[in-house]
Amino acid sequence: MTQPSHPTRTRLGRLGDTIHQAYSQNRRVMSFAEYLDLVAVAPRSQLRSAPQYVLDCFEHFGTEQIAYPWGERRRFRLFDCPWAEGRDRLVGQEEVQNRVYRALANFVHEGTANKLILLHGPNGSAKSTLIRCIGRALQHYSTTNLGALYRINWIFPGQRISRAGIGFAGGGEVDKAHADTYAYLPDELIDAKLSDELRDHPLFLIPVERRGALFDELLGSDNDADADEAGQGETDADADAAGRQRADARDFVLSDYLRYGRLSHKNRAIYEALLASYQGDYLKVLRHVQVERYYIQHRYREGYVTVEPQLSVDASERQITADRSVAALPAALQAVSLFEYGGELVNANRGLIEYSDLLKRPLEAYKYLLTTVEQASVSLANATLFLDLVFMGTTNEIHLNAFKEIAEFQSFRGRLDLVRVPYLLDVTQEEQIYEQKIQEAAGRRHVAPHCAYAAALWAVLTRMRKPQADRYPEPVRDMVARLTPLEKAELYAYGRVPPALSTAQGKELLGHLEDIWRESESYPYYEGRSGASPREMLAVLFNAANSPRYGYVSPLAIIDEIDELMKQESVYEFLKQDSQPGGFHDHKRFVEWVLDRLCERIDDEAKDAVGLIEETEYERLFNRYIVHVMHWTKKEKVRNPTTGAYEDPDESLMGEIEGSFDLGGSTEEFRRDLITKIGAWSLDHPNQKPDYPVIFADYVRRLKSDYFARRRKIVRRGLEDVLTLLTADGAGLDVEARRRAEKTRDHLMERYGYRADSARDALSLLLRRRYSE
Repeated sequence: MTQPSHPTRTRLGRLGDTIHQAYSQNRRVMSFAEYLDLVAVAPRSQLRSAPQYVLDCFEHFGTEQIAYPWGERRRFRLFDCPWAEGRDRLVGQEEVQNRVYRALANFVHEGTANKLILLHGPNGSAKSTLIRCIGRALQHYSTTNLGALYRINWIFPGQRISRAGIGFAGGGEVDKAHADTYAYLPDELIDAKLSDELRDHPLFLIPVERRGALFDELLGSDNDADADEAGQGETDADADAAGRQRADARDFVLSDYLRYGRLSHKNRAIYEALLASYQGDYLKVLRHVQVERYYIQHRYREGYVTVEPQLSVDASERQITADRSVAALPAALQAVSLFEYGGELVNANRGLIEYSDLLKRPLEAYKYLLTTVEQASVSLANATLFLDLVFMGTTNEIHLNAFKEIAEFQSFRGRLDLVRVPYLLDVTQEEQIYEQKIQEAAGRRHVAPHCAYAAALWAVLTRMRKPQADRYPEPVRDMVARLTPLEKAELYAYGRVPPALSTAQGKELLGHLEDIWRESESYPYYEGRSGASPREMLAVLFNAANSPRYGYVSPLAIIDEIDELMKQESVYEFLKQDSQPGGFHDHKRFVEWVLDRLCERIDDEAKDAVGLIEETEYERLFNRYIVHVMHWTKKEKVRNPTTGAYEDPDESLMGEIEGSFDLGGSTEEFRRDLITKIGAWSLDHPNQKPDYPVIFADYVRRLKSDYFARRRKIVRRGLEDVLTLLTADGAGLDVEARRRAEKTRDHLMERYGYRADSARDALSLLLRRRYSE
C-alpha cells in the first residue's frame, strides 16, 4: 500500500491535532463527578428543559427592531441564519416569530411543554421554513459551550480491571488510574458499553427525593468565579449570555421534567442491578457512568426530528438482552430484561419534534398525542417513556377547518397553541425571497433588473383583501373605501399614500395604517390567506429563466409566464375569485399595474442615466428648501451664503418647490407638518443629523418627476438615441448625440446592472408605454 507523501502526512497531522484539541476543549466525555462540578459552575445551563433550551437559543442570536410603516416589530436574528451566512433564512413573519417565542416562554413558566405549537396557514407561507430555522439554530447552538448537552452511557470494564463479586468474569486488580471512574477507559479495556438512546438527563441518577434540595442549593448561588472560569474560550456574545444566565439564576423556573423525572426503564434496571450487586454502594455504581456530550443533528435524527404523515405511534421498543451484541454484559445484568427504544419521539427527546402536515393523518393516528403532549410521556408495552420535548406541527387552512368540524376537536383544542402564518403582504419582503431563487434558476444567464420585483408585486396584489371601510371613523372611511390593491400594497411596503390625497389626508390615513394592517386578523378569510403562493411564483421564475424568447432573464418573460399561469383557473383556487370594486382579485389588471410600476422604475433609472441634472442636485435643492421653511416657521431671517446678509425666507423658492408636491391644502399647515415630522424623527434618532432627502423621500421623488415632466421631449429624444445605439449601432446619430447615448448606455450598465440586450428591451418598453405620442 502506498504511504502518504510527506506534505499529506503533515496536513493529516495538523488536522488530527485540531480535531483532538476540539474534542478535549468540548469535554466530550467525563465522569459523573466531573459533570456535577459542571452543573455547580453553570446550573442554569445544565438544568434547562427543552422549552427553556429552545428559548435560550432564540435569545442567543439576539434581536433587532425592524421598522415598518405601521410600526416597529422585534425580529429574532435566529431566523436570519447567521451560521449559514443567511442561506434559507426566513423573510419577514416577525409576528409569527414573537407568537412562537411567547408560547415557549409560557411553557417555561408553567414548567412543562403541555401544548403542541401548530402553525397554520396557506400552502407555501413558510411554516416549515420557520421550524427549519429553529431546528438549524438548535443544531448550531448545541455546538457552543453555552448550548452543551449531555447524556449517559454505561461502561462495563474487562476482567483485568474489574472487581470480583458483581457478576463479572475473573477478579483481577483494579487499575489505579481508573479506580474512581470507568468513563475514560479505552475500548480495549471495555467488555460492554450501553448507550442511552432516550438521552435521559444525567441528573436523573440522583434520586428524586434528594434532587430537589440539590437544585435549590445550586440555583440559590451565583457561582460567579467558577462560571467565569467555565466561560473561557467563548465569544463575547457567549460571555454576555453567560452573564445573563447567572443574573437570572434565582428566577429560574425548574421544569417538572428535571424535578420529578425518572430514569427510563432500561437505565433504571441497570442502576438497580448494579446497586444490588454493590450492596447499596452508590459511588461504585457511578463509576460505571460515562457522561457524554451530544449534538442536535437533524440528519441523524438526534434531538430534532421531522415526522411525515404516517399511521403509527412514533415510538417503539425491542428487547436487547437477548441480542448477541450484549453478550459481554456482566451476569448480574444478563438476567435483567433490558429494552432499547426507538422511533421519532425517542430520537427527538430533549429537543424539538416537528409534525409536518399533522392533520393529513387519520384522526386515530394522532389521538395518542393528546396524552403524550399533556403528560409528556408515551406508553409502550413494557414501559412508559417520560419525555422532554417541544412539539411543533404544520397544517394548511383546509385541513384545519375540516378538523374543527369533528366532535373531537374540543379535546384537541386545549392541547394546541394555534399560530397563524399568512402569506407576506410586503412587496419588499416577497422580493427578497425571489432574488436569491431567480439567481439560482438563471445559472450563468444575465438577470435583468426588477425581475424579482415584478413577480413579487403581482403575487402580493393577488393577496390583497378589500378593506371594510365601515370599521373606520368618518375622516378616514372614504379614503379606506377608495384604496385599490396597488395603493394598499404600497401603503404596507413603503408607507406611500395615494397621490390623490392631500398632505393632511395622507397623514390621517397613515395614522390608521396599523388598523388597516390588522383589520382582518379575526376573520376566517384573513388577508394573506389566499393568493399566489411563493411556490407557484417560483415555478413562474424558473420558467421565465428558461424562456426561449430572451437570451437573458427578463421581467417581460416573467409577465409572459404570469399570463400563462392565469389561464389555469381550474388549477388555482385564487384565480376563481370574482373581481371586486376597486380592482381586488382582478388578476389581469394586476399585470397592467405591474407593467406601469416596472416602467416607473426604468424611467427613474433612465432619467438618472441621461444626466440632465446630477442626483445630488435634487437633494441639495430640497435641503435648501427645508432650511427656508424652518426659518419661515420661526419667523427668522436666513443668511445668504453668497452675500452673507440676512434675508427673509425665499417665498419664490418655497413656492416653486411646493408646486411640485400638489399640496391640495393649506401651505402653512403643510410647512408646519414638515417641521413636526423632522422633530419626531429626531426624537426617534437622538444624536443623529436629520437626512431630509431620506425622511421626505416621496417629496424628493415628486420634485424629480416634476423637473423631468417639464423636459419630457429632451428625455424622449435622449432615450431614442440610446435605443438607436443599441439596435442599429448608432446609425444616423451625429457625433455629439452618439457621445451622449454612449454615456447613458454605460450608466445604465454600470449603475443599474443592465446589459445591452436587457437595456434595449427595457427602453423599448418605456418608450412604448410612457413616451409614445
